[in-house]
Amino acid sequence: MTNTTSTEDQVAGVPPAIPDDDGGAEQARTTRHHVTRVAFIAALGGLLYGYDTGVISGTLIEIGKEFSIGSAVKEFITASILVGAILGAFLTGPVSARIGRRRTILLIAAVFILGVLFAAVSPSPVFLVLSRLFLGLAVGGSTQTIPTYIAEIAPGPRRGSLVTVFNCAIGVGILAAALVGVMLNGVVSWRFMIGVAAAPAIVLLLGMLRLPESPRWFVSQDRVGPARQVLRWLRPTHRAAEDELDEIRRLDDAEPDSRSGQWAQLRKPWVRPALVAGLIVAAFTQLTGLEMMIYYTPTILTDAGFPHVYSLWANVGVGVVYLLMTFVGSRIVDRVGRRRLTLVMLPGAALSIGAFGVLFFVQGGKPSPVLTIVLILLFMFFQAGGIQVVGWLIGSEMYPLRVRAAATSLHAMVLWGADLLVTSTALTLTGWIGLGGTMLVYAALNVLGWVLVFLRVPETKGRSLEQIEQSLRDGTFLPRSSKRS
Repeated sequence: MTNTTSTEDQVAGVPPAIPDDDGGAEQARTTRHHVTRVAFIAALGGLLYGYDTGVISGTLIEIGKEFSIGSAVKEFITASILVGAILGAFLTGPVSARIGRRRTILLIAAVFILGVLFAAVSPSPVFLVLSRLFLGLAVGGSTQTIPTYIAEIAPGPRRGSLVTVFNCAIGVGILAAALVGVMLNGVVSWRFMIGVAAAPAIVLLLGMLRLPESPRWFVSQDRVGPARQVLRWLRPTHRAAEDELDEIRRLDDAEPDSRSGQWAQLRKPWVRPALVAGLIVAAFTQLTGLEMMIYYTPTILTDAGFPHVYSLWANVGVGVVYLLMTFVGSRIVDRVGRRRLTLVMLPGAALSIGAFGVLFFVQGGKPSPVLTIVLILLFMFFQAGGIQVVGWLIGSEMYPLRVRAAATSLHAMVLWGADLLVTSTALTLTGWIGLGGTMLVYAALNVLGWVLVFLRVPETKGRSLEQIEQSLRDGTFLPRSSKRS
């Protein structure tokens, strides 16, 4: 026996006939496969983000030679994608609220394809800057929409591991960019190294055509029938789907005036604790120095007197550790918790980067190559396995449904703004106070991040999106469970 749907309720990506549930193991495996497939296809946007932001480090030397440009223009080329990411994060919020998460991701995939192709055929530095600015719209848009889409599809107990597939994909992209930089530099044109990213973007576009819309977006549009169909396709029993749908609808009905002005609604007192907690995490995923290491490891090591090839291979090591620890973090975040994982790992990051800074002072600006690499990789170990795992995850799950599009836009804008701040000041700061002093500044920021997470960021593991929203409404969204409102 199967349940068939009316034409009105038929949803893209969901078959017209869904088997009646028997609560058996086979159906549980089938629905688990459906959810996993959704997460892995959507997460290709993370791979594109990681590759497109990271590939510039391995191509910039050849770009400089071809266009005969100096360091100032190179900085514009590097930073333009981050400016675009801030704009993309802002623009995709209202778009995803209006047309849905799925169609927004389809639009983002198209921008990824066009952006890398425009960049690959750039006839001038100005065209390349504009192309990377356009490409940045997709990078920022992907970070606003994709984690939210996965979180709204995923069942509560698996949400952490599924959303962090996006983080793992970022790590794959960063590592791929580092490997391309060290192995193909001088072998193929920089244009090919950039343009090859069109292939996974096409896969993302085609894959999303076969996936459904978020059931929570359907509810926000008062389209209960399609929401029911998606949940029945994704959950092991129809009873589980109906219970989840009832919970979504109950909280959605609690905001009768919420259709007007999502940005204005972010000022509501009951929303503010989630906004403060989420934006703290968003800012400190970047301010603690990880992106500085990803973008500038070759520059840092070369300036310290290490051979250029050695520096490029060290950058590959950074990518490997980032990917491995992001994967490990994604496997344990649903058991350990978002808050606890961050609080456990940040002290190690602070000590590692602080020791890196001290090493420069102790050894007169000529640190031991072995110790330098060990400390850089230790820093990546603690950073990538901690706050980097939860950065996009927290942004996808803390904000209430009716303001989620605007709140996740702001979350992504703050994160990309902090990234741009770090990227545009890292080398200048190094020129002012030296590399050792700069590392000590980042160590202090890791400590500050730990304090703010401890004081303001609650735990969200094992709770449905609706339970998190209800705790906000009840005033029990608190950093420590021993506290009471």
